[in-house]
Amino acid sequence: MSSQESEPDMKLFWGCFIALITTAFAFITRAFLVNAEPFWPSTFGLDQVQGQELFGAGIWPFAISIIVFSLIIDKIGYRAAMIFSFVCYALYAVLAFLAYGVVTAEGLSGTALEDAQTEAYNLLYWGSVILGLGNGTVEAFINPVVATMFKKDKTKWLNILHAGWPGGLVIGGVLTIALGAQAAEDWRILIYLIAIPAVVYLAMLINARFPVNERVEAGTSYKEMLAEFGAIGALIAGYLIFRQLGMVFGWTDVIVYGLTAAATVGYGLYCKSLGRPLLIFMCIIMIPLATTELGTDGAITGLMEEPMKAAGHNGLWVLIYTSAIMMVLRFWFAGPIVNKLGPLGLLATSAALAIAGLYLLSSASGLAMVFACATLYGFGKTFFWPTTLGVVSEQCPKGGALTLNAIAGIGMLAVGILGGPVIGKLTEDSIKASIEEATTEETYQAVSNDSTYFLGDYTAVDAGKVEALTDEKEKKTVQESIQSGKQGSLASIAIFPVFMLLCYLGLIFHFKSKGGYKPVEI
Repeated sequence: MSSQESEPDMKLFWGCFIALITTAFAFITRAFLVNAEPFWPSTFGLDQVQGQELFGAGIWPFAISIIVFSLIIDKIGYRAAMIFSFVCYALYAVLAFLAYGVVTAEGLSGTALEDAQTEAYNLLYWGSVILGLGNGTVEAFINPVVATMFKKDKTKWLNILHAGWPGGLVIGGVLTIALGAQAAEDWRILIYLIAIPAVVYLAMLINARFPVNERVEAGTSYKEMLAEFGAIGALIAGYLIFRQLGMVFGWTDVIVYGLTAAATVGYGLYCKSLGRPLLIFMCIIMIPLATTELGTDGAITGLMEEPMKAAGHNGLWVLIYTSAIMMVLRFWFAGPIVNKLGPLGLLATSAALAIAGLYLLSSASGLAMVFACATLYGFGKTFFWPTTLGVVSEQCPKGGALTLNAIAGIGMLAVGILGGPVIGKLTEDSIKASIEEATTEETYQAVSNDSTYFLGDYTAVDAGKVEALTDEKEKKTVQESIQSGKQGSLASIAIFPVFMLLCYLGLIFHFKSKGGYKPVEI
């Protein structure tokens, strides 16, 4: 056993941990600035659509960069990727400060102010894209570094590493609330906030001795790494990447499918492999997994936000609370739980808890009950992401950085492209049932519109039509039914962890038939 294996450099690990905290700081401060007044909505004259476009601009580059960087990170080196991520944070700060200066110039009014706001929006948009690239690059280097440092205990240490994300949300959220008054006068203080962990991880890692990835050290070729992912993996990732870029840049389906086909065929011809069946199976599971963890967070947070406001508390405490659960469980309890249940047992248990939490939350009432059910759901979702990374790294070590990071990128992209719209459809169906039960089918028809999405047709409530109802009693009933339907949809969303549970049980039986789950060594 090498000294590197027996005595891992914990300064390197903590540098990676703080880099992940930086991504969480960037996420939570932007969420606050985009959604809260008197910050970016009033400063830059944003409507709801523009605000969400701006927020999304920091998300999709994250998913794409984590996949793309994984193809080249072993060639350019982890240090280069780390420096690139820091440069992205610095450029984001520069563009945000420029945007601030554009709209706060003296004497702006009327058309001149509108022009300034448009210019500032463009600066913020591209700054957000660059920030997203930086966040994705952080994940692209920290995951393989930690998996290589702790070859014999990957799942445990990847869980501990990923405690940095909820930990960063907790610390960043508390600091954001504490600085609320100062930020209301000058929101640039929240940009400075991101600089704190960014400078710390740069100082810790700039001279660190990064390990050689176990794939490279074992002599596994680049082609063999690509073969682990294979043409089917390339098809899944390629479609999601080009679909996302098509949504951003307005590409037609012909362009999206053409690029996907070309990338898949080219990848397959080069590596001459369809991909490892287990890895492809994990990629498929990752789609409902990411939807369960990330896609439902907004719905649950929304449910808890109103009771929090009624109790006189900032709605941001909801995110802080659920993030604190994840941080504590990942950081202090991942090791003992993984040792007791095993990675697949942990995933199956997590899916069962998520099912129970979502189902109970769909009918929970009262602040205490909502918190109790959300806590159960929080316990369930805590270990999904890092344990999946651990399983992939343990079972597909020849895939190196690519398989480890590509599955994370697939999850991120799948939420926005597939999971989010499906959750929206399930929510609208639940609202329809709730309104028709409380009123009549005719009433629902009067307040809804027909629409389509990638899986077909659906109907959705039109807020304008609801407001136009002349019967105040009927309007109130419809509004209450909408809220009830939103909450009730969580029972339907539980279908995602149900599917995951069945898959995990199948994997458990598969490995049991082969003598038990054991990490693959190369």
